Amino acid sequence: QTFMRHHWVHRRRQEGKCKQCNKSFQQRFSFQNKDIIAISCSWCKAAYHNKTTCFMMQQIEEQCTLGIHASIIVPPSWIIKLPRKGSFKTSLRTSKKRKVSVKKRKSKEDFRPFLLKPIPSPLIKPVLVFINPKSGGNQGSKLYHKFCWMLNPRQVFDLSQGGPRLGLELYKKVPNLRILAAGGDGTVGWILSTIDALGLSPPPPVGILPIGTGNDLARTLNWGGGYTDEPISKILCNIEDGQVVQLDRWNIEVTTNESTEGEITEDMTTDTLPLEVFNNYFSLGADAHVALEFHESREANPEKFNSRFRNKMFYAGAGGRDLLKRSWKGFAEHIRLECDGVDLTQKIQDMKLHCLLILNIPRYASGTLPWGNPNAVGFEPQTHDDGYLEVIGFTYSSLATLYVGGHGERLMQCREVRLTTFKSMPMQVDGEPCRLRPSHINITFRNQAYMVTKPKRRGSIPIANDPPSSVPERLRLQVSRIGVTDYEMFHFEKDKLRQASVPLGIIVVDNNSDLEQVREEINKMLANFQTNSSDTVISFVKLSSNWCFLDSTTTERFFRIDKSQEALHYITDISSEDLYILDPEAPPSSPYLQASFQLCIPNTNGHKEMNGSIIGREDGALTLSFPFPVSPPKSPRLLSVSEPVSPNVLSQDKSYNFTSSTNVTTDRKPPSLSHLDKQFMDASKRGDIHKIAELYHKGANLLATDQYGMTALHHAARFGHKGVVKFLIDNAPPILLDMAEHEKGQTALHKAAWYQRRTICHMLVAAGASLTRTDFQGNSPRQQALKAEDKELAAYLENQEHFQLVQSEDQETAV
Repeated sequence: QTFMRHHWVHRRRQEGKCKQCNKSFQQRFSFQNKDIIAISCSWCKAAYHNKTTCFMMQQIEEQCTLGIHASIIVPPSWIIKLPRKGSFKTSLRTSKKRKVSVKKRKSKEDFRPFLLKPIPSPLIKPVLVFINPKSGGNQGSKLYHKFCWMLNPRQVFDLSQGGPRLGLELYKKVPNLRILAAGGDGTVGWILSTIDALGLSPPPPVGILPIGTGNDLARTLNWGGGYTDEPISKILCNIEDGQVVQLDRWNIEVTTNESTEGEITEDMTTDTLPLEVFNNYFSLGADAHVALEFHESREANPEKFNSRFRNKMFYAGAGGRDLLKRSWKGFAEHIRLECDGVDLTQKIQDMKLHCLLILNIPRYASGTLPWGNPNAVGFEPQTHDDGYLEVIGFTYSSLATLYVGGHGERLMQCREVRLTTFKSMPMQVDGEPCRLRPSHINITFRNQAYMVTKPKRRGSIPIANDPPSSVPERLRLQVSRIGVTDYEMFHFEKDKLRQASVPLGIIVVDNNSDLEQVREEINKMLANFQTNSSDTVISFVKLSSNWCFLDSTTTERFFRIDKSQEALHYITDISSEDLYILDPEAPPSSPYLQASFQLCIPNTNGHKEMNGSIIGREDGALTLSFPFPVSPPKSPRLLSVSEPVSPNVLSQDKSYNFTSSTNVTTDRKPPSLSHLDKQFMDASKRGDIHKIAELYHKGANLLATDQYGMTALHHAARFGHKGVVKFLIDNAPPILLDMAEHEKGQTALHKAAWYQRRTICHMLVAAGASLTRTDFQGNSPRQQALKAEDKELAAYLENQEHFQLVQSEDQETAV
């Protein structure tokens, strides 16, 4: 049941204005006055005066739209309430109650009050809220009630009641899920570790509402250093519209140093660290000693540490005492440090360091920037998704200047750290301190988590009684074909069916289209392709007249849709990501994996005709390879089955292999990068032009893509590395300019426009990048610039877009 009526409640106090007469509600402050002044819907928050002129009886039966946050609220129709076991009454006489066994007690603890049956839709992006009531004083418990009022209470969870595991297990199959963690950095790490333990695929991205103390991760992702009564509605809009980025996570393994068994260990020492995975930083020495002293004092006297100001004063006092005593003067003599196989022990001893910090994110100690902005050769700007750790040392003077804009002693950027300690010393992992016995510590890369950054937008805050915001009217869908042999063989294995599917092209339809209209669009796509590719022999794109749609939204298997019932089904009912069709006359997928064809290109530029081939791989992706003769590009387009080849695409006398971007399915495993291509991708993120040139001469593939379909040009445009962009334009085939990544379907020009990289936009446009190509949301690069509120860049792109369209029309009409 998708139709839902309003849930009207009587209100004795109501803010805002009446939706009917647009007049304010009269506020009565008398506690004894029990008059009902308003009638409000608890879902969409629409409110009316308690008068017949404002609230009419027919409104009781109206459909509720769930208000401005309809796209992130879990609809009540998704929730199935479960009866508690043994709750049904019986007329049989019960025997005397026995003692409850441990097994029954456990079953009560594991009881789930409800189940979820989600209805996939590209328009719904549910937000799961986890709140730590212990963070930020009493802020957590207040926020819990506010979120329950704004959202469905079934999507808001209190972490003090069993942690995040129950909520994540209930919502693990909900598509397009996002998570909002209200707490400190420790709360975020707790949720990320639980996601890893449950093996959620794909892992939902996590946003942060900072109500902790340090909040360094929240500062890094633009969420700020603390919560200051920002409207809940604005926070929910930010988590819905925020961009998804990646965060490196690191394993930290500890083994006892057996060579120091005779060493006298201090009391209160441990053999293990508080955490085995860290997201922010790991440190040892002077700063960890202050953190440990604060932790122990707070455990002994919690009443003395009930405000942030007192906590800061304690840190300042403890740090000042350490500075005067120079307690860690011989710190460097008791450790051995090795980064990526390079021994830095002598270097830290020569610097006479008192503290060592291994940093993953730019922020540390409540917002300071210990890495700074390096200008020296060999050090790159720090990012949280580059796969590198920053190793920093501190003397007491550099620690003192850290809070006034200073930075530490930069030692190295590396992928692996080996650390050996020869005496017990304090350490901290993401703010959790301890005193560790002499140990061997090994830090290695674990994985990358998905995080949501707060969008940098300006504008007014949405009002609860405003009409719901407009939703996208067009859907962009990948059409893939499945043969009847594969369908019968992998009937109950959805993943194998997806892998066996063959992509035919991309269609754009209205979100309220029925399947008859979608069938017409598919036929138009195939007819258009055959018309534009008359010289091409591609037998596998032809469909028989008996093909039918497949429903891919169910959890168990794909279901056929009868052709006579297509008018009864909408496209959103059967497709959440890709659109699958069943062709009874199609051969099994294995011949496609070995199929090849000759691609003949019209001889319009005086070049010889070139032969090309498509070769299938085991993962189901189609790999195209053909040589490029020298020819200046006009408006290159990404070669795909649904987009025929233009002779203007061809450039340079080199042969490249690349994967067709039409094969975009979230369940497919992306092609693994070679070590050389991985280095090339990392160098493009860091803007190391010398490394780029070196790897190119060694044979790096300029068209290589990472697991998200992003090329080196995407990363260089995103981070603003102009030299790398120029190198790729000069040396790569022009097909690179319009290659789209898998997550949003955006080209490098989309990325450059969104990040307001004006110079890079000029370079890409001058090289021939398409200005009319749209992403999965239907946005062109010009619209991306408008979203980023860069009107000058948008005006330039609009001007170039008109020029490009006129130029293409001149080419088409030329005789």
